[in-house]
Amino acid sequence: MPVETLRRAGFFPVQAHHLKISAFFTMAYLLWTSVVVGLRLDHLQFLGFLLLMVVLHNQTRALAYSFVFFILFWIIYDSMRILPNYEVNPVHIIQPYQFEKEWFGFDFQGMRLTPNEFLRNHAHPAADFLAGLFYLTWVPVPLGLGLYLFYRDKSRLLQFSAAFLFANLLGFVAYYIYPAAPPWYFDLYGDVQRFDIPGHAAQLLRFDQLIGSPLFENMYTRNANVFAAIPSLHAAYPVVTWYYARKAKLHFFSWFVVIDILGIWFAAVYSFHHYVLDVILGAGCAVLAIFLFEVFVLPGKGTKWLGKYQKLTQ
Repeated sequence: MPVETLRRAGFFPVQAHHLKISAFFTMAYLLWTSVVVGLRLDHLQFLGFLLLMVVLHNQTRALAYSFVFFILFWIIYDSMRILPNYEVNPVHIIQPYQFEKEWFGFDFQGMRLTPNEFLRNHAHPAADFLAGLFYLTWVPVPLGLGLYLFYRDKSRLLQFSAAFLFANLLGFVAYYIYPAAPPWYFDLYGDVQRFDIPGHAAQLLRFDQLIGSPLFENMYTRNANVFAAIPSLHAAYPVVTWYYARKAKLHFFSWFVVIDILGIWFAAVYSFHHYVLDVILGAGCAVLAIFLFEVFVLPGKGTKWLGKYQKLTQ
């Protein structure tokens, strides 16, 4: 196919200012990951994918720019391994368990059980499958809304993704203020502090067994922070997604997200990854992030800044 035909179709060449942005991001990202984080193969794969998005086509470049806050979320989350939260504040292991048992536990057959323990004693393959399925949706559901807004309303996409990032930042701050062990950690190690272990898929291993693939096992062994149970950001993400789906008047999709919220909340407890307390605080984190973002950030310079940035997504 002639080069001129490709150019008219939106492919190469890339304008100079896009090349400058790409070059700056590449140098900054490589410097950061090499010197501070520790360069890994997936860093190079991530960078290569983004650069391909920028140079391949006008639409893929606009998509990369439009998803900038999701990209920043991943970079910040990955960078948390630089300073583990257990090096900042003491890890709470027994306290969340005791709180859960006192406030949300119940007596069953002469024993006081947390909801996690009760659900484990009544596990079923159907529940294993649904829990795993719902727990996988925390990425595709927000990204699905993002893709829809990319084609329909880029301004709202930037607001949604910025609020998504803001909710994560609040959650990350909480992780460092109050490092907390998930239920599976207490179940395996008790109140003993062990900082040399990877993440654990816990009850989600039952989903892996059902599908015959170590999906969650591989995912959680790469977890950047084991002691980041409070708040549950898995519980926060669909709440932020629901709010912006409602703002976009996507009523059918909003009801779908409501189902997803309930499913993820159930899966978080069923899978032994979170207590009910974590889920409640995760939902509260989402509500607080939305409130602060909508009331204080957007009415100020936020809308003006996002409007200027939106020009890159055209």
